[in-house]
Amino acid sequence: MDILAHTLWAGAGIALARRRWPISRGAATLAIALAALPDVMHLVPLAAWWAFGDGSLEAIRAYAIAVPNEEPSLPRAVSLASHHLHCILHSAPVALAVTLLAWAVRGTPGIALAGWWSHIVIDVFTHSADYYAVPVLYPFTYRGFDGIAWNTPWFLAANYAALGAVALGLWRWRRPAPP
Repeated sequence: MDILAHTLWAGAGIALARRRWPISRGAATLAIALAALPDVMHLVPLAAWWAFGDGSLEAIRAYAIAVPNEEPSLPRAVSLASHHLHCILHSAPVALAVTLLAWAVRGTPGIALAGWWSHIVIDVFTHSADYYAVPVLYPFTYRGFDGIAWNTPWFLAANYAALGAVALGLWRWRRPAPP
């Protein structure tokens, strides 16, 4: 799924959850940021290559919008770092380890991690084997579920229509959030 849709779904989830539980603005903001994080962080090695090496902004743009097998040529270290960041941040075992650690340290995993989990769960089903299947069990395997590619025109339209319907429902049946 695209970054905007991830953040909108996380925001809708937070809005629904706030109707039942008190969620601070900071926790809500962090959850929405964590919903976008997996698709942003793997661009950091490219940004570093651009800032400190001979990379270009055009290479970052080309990489960000590339379709499978049409990615721009990158230095091996940049490509490996980007790939492994992507795998780590889309991994349920990694997210589970972080969740359990947060639970052990804070006594609760916190609502913010729900944003990251929503990203992983949504991507498992909205990436196909032909369009960057999500390695949800990384580092144990690179295999991913063969879902529907999020950029398939009918699915993209249906996704944003669903987001619009959810937003309309949230607006129409709004209740004040608990303090």
